Amino acid sequence: MQLSEQEIIRREKLNKLVEMGINAFPAEEYNVTDTTESIKQNFSESKQVKIAGRLMSRRIQGKASFAELQDSTGKIQVYFNRDEICTGEDKTLYNDVYKHLLDIGDIIGIEGELFTTQVGEMTVLVKNFILLTKTLRPLPQAKTDENGVVHDAFNDAELRYRQRYVDLIVNPHVKEIFMKRTKLFTAMRNFFNDAGYFEVETPVLQSIPGGAAARPFITHHNALDIPLYLRIANELYLKRLIVGGFDGVYEFSKNFRNEGMDRTHNPEFTAMEIYVAYKDYNWMMDFTEKLLEFCATQVNGSSESTFGEHTINWKAPYPRVSMTEAIVKYTGFDITGKTEQELFDFAKSIGIEVNETMGKGKLIDEIFGEKCEGNFIQPTFITDYPVEMSPLTKKHRSQEGLTERFELMVCGKEIANAYSELNDPIDQRARFEDQLKLAEKGDDEATGFIDEDFLRALEYGMPPTSGLGIGMDRLIMFLTNNPSIQEVLFFPQMKPEKLVPQIELGEDEEIILEILKSGEQIALGTVKEQSKLSGKKWDKASKTLTKGNLVKVEKIDDVVLMKLV
Repeated sequence: MQLSEQEIIRREKLNKLVEMGINAFPAEEYNVTDTTESIKQNFSESKQVKIAGRLMSRRIQGKASFAELQDSTGKIQVYFNRDEICTGEDKTLYNDVYKHLLDIGDIIGIEGELFTTQVGEMTVLVKNFILLTKTLRPLPQAKTDENGVVHDAFNDAELRYRQRYVDLIVNPHVKEIFMKRTKLFTAMRNFFNDAGYFEVETPVLQSIPGGAAARPFITHHNALDIPLYLRIANELYLKRLIVGGFDGVYEFSKNFRNEGMDRTHNPEFTAMEIYVAYKDYNWMMDFTEKLLEFCATQVNGSSESTFGEHTINWKAPYPRVSMTEAIVKYTGFDITGKTEQELFDFAKSIGIEVNETMGKGKLIDEIFGEKCEGNFIQPTFITDYPVEMSPLTKKHRSQEGLTERFELMVCGKEIANAYSELNDPIDQRARFEDQLKLAEKGDDEATGFIDEDFLRALEYGMPPTSGLGIGMDRLIMFLTNNPSIQEVLFFPQMKPEKLVPQIELGEDEEIILEILKSGEQIALGTVKEQSKLSGKKWDKASKTLTKGNLVKVEKIDDVVLMKLV
């Protein structure tokens, strides 16, 4: 294990603490009675407090020191005075332990009393402290220069997502995002419970992946010797419960789709689905806009939220636009009654990539996605989807070829999907068979299975029902002004972490890396010239860096280039 200089020093301090008989990782309970937030809300001079948290900064001035302690609720100033802490002759606790063996990031417990400094800052006068956890890695420390420019901030996205624990410590605003996320789930749950609906749980491991058009993750059950799939949706199980007699059920579910990753998609995500008997999609539109207005207000204290340059107004009601109307408006093309070939030719003519595996539903979806959905900024219901796009939806009661389905668009993205649920088992079987044909044609998102048990459930009779699914991760993005889904997931999926090369870098290697730090390719001769290294030193340093996979050398058009890996 290769340690940095700071990591070596911290381990040496740990050894010294052990030699002094101090346990740097004590097991016994530390009975915290106060938090930084409760202290500030109920401040009174000389009040006795007992808090715990991380040492985040300190200014040592001889026998006194101001420091900053951070707990789960915020930060507060603390004042260490040698004579207050060490009332006898032995000053070891302050002189040695506090001044020399504690580090920024260490977790300590403090007993003390409150006072206000001359500049009016609420402060804890430390009477006693105890080390609760010694940290062996230094925290990133941002510095602000005389011009107000911040340096060394922990803001590299990949590092922040990979080391979310550090991100939460040094970037307190990140915690607010996840607190709002919890508020959203609580608000939605309360809204459903108050309406009389029942929260349930359904299987994550499923024998047939159904309820959505997506590529599943596949695993294997050893004892049963059968393939199983991580669920892509929980829809078909929730509908079974409606068959079983529940009037309304909902679930917050972890779903998994073995597809691409981008700023709005993660292979593991959280969805909420709710199904209510004796309702249709018109009722569900009314219900959805009231739900989201309520949730936005509970999360942000207002029915408005900011997303990039847009102010989103979640207050009901929302506009309702049919998919056919939207496509006509933004492309001039009416999809009504068009054949698969006509749709194929039109999509191709407006620059959409098409192939032979695409059926009518996929073609219409691509046309709408490419040319229409980005225009809907404020919450808007897109309604009445073609039947080819909606295999689990009732056919429209008055318009041939359409279904009673809506999606809710916000800032050009879909955050909710809902139907008047198909409860005719004969029609449902036919739709499943159509999906099978698409799968055989090569559409890897089409359902390649017929769920016979679900069809059997429908044959026992499911009452008229409306269902709604909401992408919770995407919704919280809009409520917290985060354009990337990775910002609202504690631990988003990441590529495997590159191992740090176990090589010793000397001054010559560092000189070369400094020249290449822009990340751009530079002519090898230019790098060598700027390094001012002798031929022997250059050869040794460049060989060390290439062997350690830190730099790459390649020839392009007779020019030898060097760049960082």
